[in-house]
Amino acid sequence: MNWETVIGLEVHLQLATRSKLFSGAATAFGAAPNTQACAIDLALPGTLPVLNRAAVEMAIRFGLAVHAEINPISVFERKNYFYPDLPKGYQTTQLARPIVGPGHLDIELTDGGSKRVRIHHAHLEEDAGKSLHEGFHGLSGIDLNRAGTPLIEIVTEPDLASAEEAVAFAKKLHAIVTALSISDGDLSQGSMRFDVNISVRRPGEPLGTRTETKNLNSFRFMERAIHKEVARQIDVLEGGGRVIQETRLYDGDTDSARAMRSKEEANDYRYFPCPDLLPLQVDAELIERLRATQPELPEARRARFVTDYGLSDYDAGQLAGDTATAHYFEAAARAAGDAKLAANWVMGEIAARLNSAELGIGQCPVSPEQLGGLLRRIVDHTLSNAIARQVFEELWRGAAADADSVIEAQGLRQVSDSGAIAAMVDAVIGANAQQVAAYRAAPEAKRPKMLGFFVGQVMKASGGKADPRQVNELVAARLAEDA
Repeated sequence: MNWETVIGLEVHLQLATRSKLFSGAATAFGAAPNTQACAIDLALPGTLPVLNRAAVEMAIRFGLAVHAEINPISVFERKNYFYPDLPKGYQTTQLARPIVGPGHLDIELTDGGSKRVRIHHAHLEEDAGKSLHEGFHGLSGIDLNRAGTPLIEIVTEPDLASAEEAVAFAKKLHAIVTALSISDGDLSQGSMRFDVNISVRRPGEPLGTRTETKNLNSFRFMERAIHKEVARQIDVLEGGGRVIQETRLYDGDTDSARAMRSKEEANDYRYFPCPDLLPLQVDAELIERLRATQPELPEARRARFVTDYGLSDYDAGQLAGDTATAHYFEAAARAAGDAKLAANWVMGEIAARLNSAELGIGQCPVSPEQLGGLLRRIVDHTLSNAIARQVFEELWRGAAADADSVIEAQGLRQVSDSGAIAAMVDAVIGANAQQVAAYRAAPEAKRPKMLGFFVGQVMKASGGKADPRQVNELVAARLAEDA
């Protein structure tokens, strides 16, 4: 409680272009190693880079989404360092004059408030290749497929004060870039990677010495890594030691962290303007055209879900935050004809099953149209909620094409014949005279809870197929007789 945490993020976002930042080589994920690196990506003699216009437009779209300045002139520089997966011996990036200037994002806090996180800048750069260590004995392999893939690096000010705030910011950033369709945001494939700068200090004191934990590729790992590093720094300082400025790595599988290299001295990257690339000029007409064609962003979508579908602000926020989830919900709501019911199922049954199976919404075995068809049968009282879950199970397993097929094949249609239900109600009441007497003698306030016993017995007798609404009405009416 006597320490403050200070966090800044550097986010590497892989852009969803079909070709690389300076060449026509493909960027598709999953190709055989070293099959998507061309002579330009390797900077072989006689080659010249050509800037990818789509990457520039994606960077501008991002800047507009975070209320940032778009710099009319930006410059590419060479950042010189030597590493096995950097075939050029330098990285083409932006430093002094990036394309996206200062901006901000507002994040929601757990106490219901909000916080503004300043973005220092975002710049375009090319990715490096990838070193492979598994499957090699005493050696490392190099895959250059990723070399030259376009990135934007997003750098925040040190405005975050906890792991929870950092994760909230990262999730909101993820929601925005996927809504913009400038990145698939797939953390597992490295499309979005986080470097976390962390320091601690006593309240009111200057900033402490920071460390940088690199290449975190999940929100859960980010949260764990921050908690672990904050605790480590506090232990060091309270033990009379000093925090060393260094780069660290976190292993999410073992929940362990280690120092990678010291950063006591600033790295001399010998930046200089790239002689092969002219300054990038962005005119006001392009910026305004992109602003006018921006896709719907999560905050606007949440407001629309409240207005158009009558959802609560909380439900709308849960569904609107992720673009794929929002699209799934809207398709299911259209098919069901009941948005609130669709929202409950997407946030409830669907989310729980996907989480248990470790699947994303895009991998859901039940399509939104299938879910909507199932929910229609709840709306028209063909199915009870309990039986609907049985039907959902069949759809999840891929055992049927739609809910109606399952209903007909298994005879699951809800019993709504009032005469048949009345007969079951009479049978239950006749078999439970003691409970009937207790119900009728009970104060009015206690009766609704006691009613559940009789309803449950009738539902059991019907095999769960009786219409619960009719059962409740008939049981209450029957028990009220001669009470």
